[in-house]
Formats: sequence, C-alpha cells, structure tokens
Amino acid sequence: MLLAIDAGNTNLVFALVEDGVIRARWRIATDPRRTADQYAVWLHQLLQLEGHSRDAVSAVIIGTVVPRALHNLEVLATKYFGVDPLIAGRGAAEWGIQLDVAEPKSVGADRALNAIAAHAIHEGDLIVIDFGTATTFDVVDPNGAYKGGIIAPGINLSLDALVTAAAKLPRIAIEAPSSNLAVIGRTTEDQMLSGIYWGYVAMIEGLVDRMKGEISRPVTVVATGGLATLFDQHTEIFDAIEPDLTIQGLSLLYKRAQSPS
Repeated sequence: MLLAIDAGNTNLVFALVEDGVIRARWRIATDPRRTADQYAVWLHQLLQLEGHSRDAVSAVIIGTVVPRALHNLEVLATKYFGVDPLIAGRGAAEWGIQLDVAEPKSVGADRALNAIAAHAIHEGDLIVIDFGTATTFDVVDPNGAYKGGIIAPGINLSLDALVTAAAKLPRIAIEAPSSNLAVIGRTTEDQMLSGIYWGYVAMIEGLVDRMKGEISRPVTVVATGGLATLFDQHTEIFDAIEPDLTIQGLSLLYKRAQSPS
C-alpha cells in the first residue's frame, strides 16, 4: 500500500491508499522538530489499531509546504519503511500539469495537488477552495492547467488575531450559527461568531462571484478542507465537496510516476 503524507502548516495527514482508495487516515499537529523516530512510534501504534502491519507499506509519497518537516519525513520512509520516498513536484513526481502563473516555483504543493485531483474528478473550468491554515481559491482550466488564485487568512487565523488583539473578547469555537440564521448577535459570543462565520460566507461568495466574472465561462466550484462542510450548511456556492482532495492528488501523482507514459 501507499503511504501518502500531506504536510501542511497546521497538521500533517498520513493516509494509507490502496488502488486509489483511502483505507485509513491519521492527523497530527505539524511540528518540524518532531523526529522520524517519534513519527514511527505514533504511526506503528495507529497501523496496529487499524489492523495493518508496517510491512503493508510498500511506497511513500510526501507533499509538503513546510520545508523544515521534510527531512524527518524522508528519514521515516527510508529507516522504518525501507523505501525511498517520492517528493511531490520533484523528479519522477513532477506535477505533470502546467503552472501558468508568473512564479511557478512559488505554487504550494497542496495547491498543485488539489488542482491535479480536482481536474481528474471534475470536467471544465474549476475553482478549488481549500479551507486550511490559509483559505485558498485556485483556478484550473479545462486542460488541467493551474491558472492562479487567491490567498486569504484562514478562519482560525482570523479568530486568533481578533482574540489576541482585543483583551476582553473570549475565545470561541467555530460553528455554524443556529437554525434561525440571525446575523445580529445578542451576546458578545454570538456577535463574534456572526462576524467570523457570516463574514467568511460573504467573502467566499463575493470572491467566487468575481472569479467567475473573470473566467467568463461556466465554472464548477469544488471545496476541500475540514471546514468545507461547515460553510456548506449556509451557502449554495459549492458544487462539490471533496474532503480528501490533497491526498487524492498525491495518490494520482504516485500512479503517474509508476507509469510515466
């Protein structure tokens, strides 16, 4: 089986993939100081809990936007799984899509992987929204080329900034507003939730509307990331939600590397 590793700014996701199907997935907070030995102990226990052995892993592919985390993940693959990992965007695992932007090398691995997976699943022009540490909006054309996009602060970053800068504001959990859909809050907590949640809905809808205007063709909007379903409750802007888009991109990239033709 393939061990696909998506190293993001906030979390690392490890997934076991067999024939393109995700059999198990685990998440851990990103910490560049975490050693290969620490990853191995943690993963070994989780593999056992899911009924898998370490020997079941025959290949590893890594996609990362955290350069400092890469070395220990490479050591994990070679020392504990006995394989040389593929690195997304390098060597045999080159993207295989056109990065049609001013600075192709600056495109994050997660965004390229999302573009690859979204194009494989959906036809035509696409806008891919990823709710991660940052909220990114990426445009993919009908040929699968990455055409650029938008980077906005993630919702948790926005909330952290608000709480940090305003001494009397409490920390609240991000959740969908109650079913009455009231925007005007009656308590401090309700007002904060309204500002964060409805502010994000307005941003998403507004930016997608402007992006569609620039594309000037029918567009499919694909959402991914843990918070996609949260916003899907109160907006009609998403055409599809693909929770494992980045892992799917890694799986596709690995498959291409095995069959370059």
